[in-house]
Amino acid sequence: MSKTSKAKSDTSKPKIDTGAVKTRQKAALSTPSPLGEKATRDISAELNALLADIIALYLKTKNFHWHMSGPYFRDYHLLLDEQSDEIYATVDPIAERVRKLGGTTLRSLGHAKRLARLSDNDAEFVTPDDMLAELREDNQRLAGYMRATHELCDEYGDVATASLLENWIDEAERRVWFLFETSRRA
Repeated sequence: MSKTSKAKSDTSKPKIDTGAVKTRQKAALSTPSPLGEKATRDISAELNALLADIIALYLKTKNFHWHMSGPYFRDYHLLLDEQSDEIYATVDPIAERVRKLGGTTLRSLGHAKRLARLSDNDAEFVTPDDMLAELREDNQRLAGYMRATHELCDEYGDVATASLLENWIDEAERRVWFLFETSRRA
């Protein structure tokens, strides 16, 4: 192709309006919601904090699952694997609920770390009994956070989020029950 024919073909291409592209890139992610701006802001913030807590609890449960030891290894290892799967199953529904409300959700592990209220455990060794007790307490706290978020949803009339929370509260309470009964000694 000659230089002149190449130049002609270049001028026939549509020009991209870079200003419009940048404006579209910066546009807010505003999903329509009948709940209103204040409800979207408040409920999204609470759900993001719950999401951060759930991510922290998932990683701690997996950590303890991977580092379990002792005479009840197999049973505890399987229990924590089952519980971590159940916890992980709530991650996407919570994030998607935030988006359905018109909010934005977590963008990084750093963001999650800043919002999480449940603590990490980076200890080199934790006894099985201490693992179970710590997870039991974390699940109890998580259920409490979920109840508080449910109350907020009730204030704003967000029955869909409240309904999801009811199931997740029940799951957290079941995990507390199993961890309690597993750690009892006859």
